[in-house]
Amino acid sequence: MARVLDPRRPMAIRRQSVLNLWDFLVKGGIADTTRTPSEIIDTGRTRELHRYDKATGVRSKGLPVLLVPPLGAQASCFDLRRGLSLAEDFVSRGRPTYLVDYGPLKGEDRLVGIEHFVNDVLPPAIRKVSEDAGGRDVHLVGWCMGGLLSLATTSIYDDLPIRSVAMVASPFDTSKIPTLRPIRAIGKVTDGRIVGTALKAAGSVPAPLVSIGFKATALPTYLKKPRTLWNRREDREFLGQIQAVDIVMNNMLAYPGRATLQVYQRMALRNELATGRIQGPTHLIDLAKVTVPVMNVAGSSDVLVPQAAAHHVGGLVTGSPDVRLPVAPGGHLGVLTGTRAPDTTWREIHTFLTDYDRRRRPSTT
Repeated sequence: MARVLDPRRPMAIRRQSVLNLWDFLVKGGIADTTRTPSEIIDTGRTRELHRYDKATGVRSKGLPVLLVPPLGAQASCFDLRRGLSLAEDFVSRGRPTYLVDYGPLKGEDRLVGIEHFVNDVLPPAIRKVSEDAGGRDVHLVGWCMGGLLSLATTSIYDDLPIRSVAMVASPFDTSKIPTLRPIRAIGKVTDGRIVGTALKAAGSVPAPLVSIGFKATALPTYLKKPRTLWNRREDREFLGQIQAVDIVMNNMLAYPGRATLQVYQRMALRNELATGRIQGPTHLIDLAKVTVPVMNVAGSSDVLVPQAAAHHVGGLVTGSPDVRLPVAPGGHLGVLTGTRAPDTTWREIHTFLTDYDRRRRPSTT
């Protein structure tokens, strides 16, 4: 039951609670969602490569890192709000930091498949980052599908200057995802025709539907949101986090049609990625050929990608010299950029990257 205003509570706290709710609900919010300063250094089809500005008075150290977002999500997932931005944190530590942004898909771009991002988006972005950073190797950090794209690219192009791949909540065994069971059941009965036909007809999944899909994975949280806001009305930091997450969830991007169909048929229905090998239209993705260090952080309360689905990758990247599979608190987005992420997920990432800043990857010759 929601708490009522207690007349015995200090007047200052009661005033602050009212001010917090007013700012949150009426004045446009609490969180400072100003983006970390960056400039675009390269562009291409569905590709904007950003280089974050160096922090004033901080010496550059470590190899460059390229942040790789998933399809359908704003690249701001890595730059949620000031004080809780992974990009800002990298910059403040002096690490050269870059981001590849796919942007809103338009026209024919709505029809591209996964192979476009693996062949034509990430490789040129990685090469440009390396060139811009003085020819050094590049660490890849990807969230959800961004991690899959990063690892797939690494498995195909062994000539790319990739030092390591760090993933957060990236799924590798969809049979371990309870929320997909109804879709898999329907797909088996209909041989995937109903959903597949609908996706082909639509051409792409509209942004509002992508937002609804992400929210549906945490439906109880959204249903309890009004009560939660009231109960936590004194906590301005908490309200700011809620606002920033809402901005991400309410502004998802359209999901490209061919890529959606591939994910549905080959991952959700046939679970091909769980074998570690997928034959694409241009290349065979064989995760056993990955020879760089790999990490995948799973969220302890992630409904969309449970720990078992994420950590299945450990048995697939058999050529990697080091595979780390930590668990951190948070749901699917919270494990990446929740209030506890700086002391958990981010610490795991920083340790992993620092460990391999000086250790070169094994030669493939």
